[in-house]
Amino acid sequence: MNIRESTEQWEEAYLSPYASLSKNTRGRERMEDSCDIRTAYQRDRDRIIHCKAFRRLKHKTQVFLAPEGDHYRTRLTHTLEVSQIARTIAKSLRMNEDLTEAIALGHDLGHTPFGHSGEAVLNRICSEGFEHYKQSVRVVEFLEKDGMGLNLTWEVRDGILNHRTSGRPSTLEGGIVRLSDKIAYINHDIDDAIRAKMFVEEDLPERFTGILGHSVRERLNNLIHDIIGNSFGKQEIIMSPHMEEAMQGLRTWMFNNVYKNEIPKAEEGKAQQLIEMLFGYYMDNPDKLPDEYRNFMEKQGVSKERAVCDYIAGMSDSYSIVKFEELFVPKAWKAI
Repeated sequence: MNIRESTEQWEEAYLSPYASLSKNTRGRERMEDSCDIRTAYQRDRDRIIHCKAFRRLKHKTQVFLAPEGDHYRTRLTHTLEVSQIARTIAKSLRMNEDLTEAIALGHDLGHTPFGHSGEAVLNRICSEGFEHYKQSVRVVEFLEKDGMGLNLTWEVRDGILNHRTSGRPSTLEGGIVRLSDKIAYINHDIDDAIRAKMFVEEDLPERFTGILGHSVRERLNNLIHDIIGNSFGKQEIIMSPHMEEAMQGLRTWMFNNVYKNEIPKAEEGKAQQLIEMLFGYYMDNPDKLPDEYRNFMEKQGVSKERAVCDYIAGMSDSYSIVKFEELFVPKAWKAI
């Protein structure tokens, strides 16, 4: 018995009867020989961590566009916080921690530069539409490795696709990530907003904080405990009604007071105009796209519009600004 088989045997003996066992995966689109050390979900986790799209998350906006401080969240730190919360819940519920981690690490790979502002403008100007959760799946199924994708298991791809609020993951591990995503961004965005001096903790509505807690630490602790307590031994991942109502209420308050606030949105118009101009340029000049995106069009039947969307969506904030300056900002003439 090799190490992977021993791990699979341990999962079968120890994990909840409702957990997703590695040996029972629906598999990959392309058949592969099994690893002698890692389970299928462990391999997926590793592939995501080592892919280019994951590394680019460190320079993609979470809420605050191009913040100068070192401590504001980026899309990468958000992803890591989601993973930490989700793994804690999964381990406590005896779910498959490796599957949970893989879904969490991959859930935002398709996000655009400048966060949801970038997503909104691409969805508006691309006739084929654009949604980051679908793009995340496109990244792992196609865009990585020059059109080969990462060849992840069905369960990981399903969890990535269904991490959004209206999603319905097919595994309980996917359900854990779906809730952990909201828990993470609500609380770390509060922390960032307080750091930006948009408000203080005491400004948060007492009708929500009286239930959830009066600090980020308290809220995380209470929400995680609530999910574990209400989901243990059940074939569903749920919160108590009063906690879920309070969390949704605080989320709505955040949308009205943070996500739509002039401080994080101060540069949004410029960022969206930047993306729109890049989109227009590459639609008019597809020959200027990198080789891999031209190959997608010429050899794999990808439409020009989708290829342009793929390229721009994959850009980091900083790279998109560099490309904009390169294409649209005149250079000073220097006499020799």
